[in-house]
Amino acid sequence: MELRERLANMIAKATDGEVEPADVLAGQARLADLGVTSLAFLRLIDLVEAEFGVELDPAALGSLDELAAYLRQHA
Repeated sequence: MELRERLANMIAKATDGEVEPADVLAGQARLADLGVTSLAFLRLIDLVEAEFGVELDPAALGSLDELAAYLRQHA
């Protein structure tokens, strides 16, 4: 599975399905604009850190592409 797709699925999981992977993959929208709440951001940080073994900078959570770029550099 491609990195962006994996991350989109993790975002959907962190939001308990409130945000669909297809919506995340569809454009360049900021995650907060898609409806990712502060609690979901905390869950997402935990999921990403556990999955990729990196300490995630919350500033990298602006958009799917920003998160993917951060992981490509640090994972």
